[in-house]
Amino acid sequence: MVDMFLDFMLGPMRGISQFYFEYQLIFNSIIVGIAGYFLVKKEKNRTSRSRKEF
Repeated sequence: MVDMFLDFMLGPMRGISQFYFEYQLIFNSIIVGIAGYFLVKKEKNRTSRSRKEF
């Protein structure tokens, strides 16, 4: 029953979602890694600016 509703609502996107669910661990790891990189980069820039003020 749920599968029928998903086919109706997602339509052609159903194939893409199946691919995503198969490789979900890889995709989520990449996204978390990129977010972590930008957080560290932002923190590094903020601390280097505060050191220049003194």
